[in-house]
Amino acid sequence: MATLERTLRQRHLSMIAIAGVIGAGLFVGSGAAIAKAGPAVLISYAVAGLLVVLVMRMLGEMAAATPETGSFSTYADRAIGRWAGFSIGWLYWWFWVVTVGIEATAGAAIVHRWLPAIPQWGWALALMVLLTATNLFSVRSYGEFEFWFASVKVAAITVFLLLGVAAIAGTLPGISSPGTDNLLGHGGFFPNGAAPVFSAMLVVVFSFFGAEIATVAAGESADPQRAVRIAVRSVVWRILVFYLGSIAVVVTLLPYDDASVATSPYVAVLARLGLPGAATVMDVVVLTSVLSCLNSGLYTASRMAFSLAGRGEAPRSWQKLSRSGSPRRAVLVSTVFGFGTVALNYFAPQDVFTFLVNSSGAIALLVWLVIAVSHLRSVRSRAALTWLSILAMVALLIGMLFDPGARPQLLVSLGVAAIVLVVSLLRQRNQRSVTS
Repeated sequence: MATLERTLRQRHLSMIAIAGVIGAGLFVGSGAAIAKAGPAVLISYAVAGLLVVLVMRMLGEMAAATPETGSFSTYADRAIGRWAGFSIGWLYWWFWVVTVGIEATAGAAIVHRWLPAIPQWGWALALMVLLTATNLFSVRSYGEFEFWFASVKVAAITVFLLLGVAAIAGTLPGISSPGTDNLLGHGGFFPNGAAPVFSAMLVVVFSFFGAEIATVAAGESADPQRAVRIAVRSVVWRILVFYLGSIAVVVTLLPYDDASVATSPYVAVLARLGLPGAATVMDVVVLTSVLSCLNSGLYTASRMAFSLAGRGEAPRSWQKLSRSGSPRRAVLVSTVFGFGTVALNYFAPQDVFTFLVNSSGAIALLVWLVIAVSHLRSVRSRAALTWLSILAMVALLIGMLFDPGARPQLLVSLGVAAIVLVVSLLRQRNQRSVTS
């Protein structure tokens, strides 16, 4: 079996974990959650954050014991059955190749606003080519790119928090402290009632998806067990500081029902503080987040494809390594689908691209659910917390069914999952027929 190079360092793993948590979902997507729940969105972030912390601890325990490039897909294979490892591995691969196309489109839209002479599809193509080359070269180049992408995001969110806290304290020149006016003065802490807090949680949960990439990358680090333990532990304070902290700044400084908050909450805060070129600054940060996600998406999809090939659940040729130790064919096959989704966004009607987006919408919860069940059946420690996590994820899936905005994502994602599961079961039956 082919073996990947172990050239990722601890600083790479730490920043990969950060990159997985801080994405465009925080900088842009948080506006929709704030609009739904008002200041009570802090509860949505706290509960969803607790859930991802529990999931990461479960995954961290399994990864520290046996670090694998296939991560939770491999653990599901052992703890639940071949059908589970096959199904969740391919679903996770599908999620990221679709995400690659979406992120390339989003990044191209930003660059096109700056340099409109080149059409948007041209920028999408350029971004895909650039980051495909990065992933083809070596895992070290992926780690370096992700390290610097994540560094920009960390610097941006740190400056935002410092400015926000200073404004809340009333120590910034020309800015008076709002006190609790925005937290309690626009209909109270629960302006729309308690139900939207749960609805907002559905938006928030998907912002946290990606933290598990660190455990996928751990298989290519020099000291996987130590790297995983450090990365998983750091997720806790990152969620508290970066997510809860920055969202608290937004809802304290601005009324939740301000139109600019729903559109781009971080730009709205920077504009409120009088920062010149706030929109351009955030465009740069969001573009960095998009490139980070695109880079990680290509990496993660290729490693999952490599792992599936190693277990005989994908073409064996996808295991072939380049001289630099990169699974070149696995990268290329994942990139082909990424280019395909970009092309569909350009050529196909809007509903086709919407189908692709919806088809990956609920996969995050399905992945987390499989991680929890695998942990329950293999590690067996802290079973009560694991059961609590499972119940929470099932509740969120049921909640998606009753949420008009989330229902299409759930139904289409479950349809795709059903197809993959049927293929897996048929494949297993054929293998048993051959061996008997």
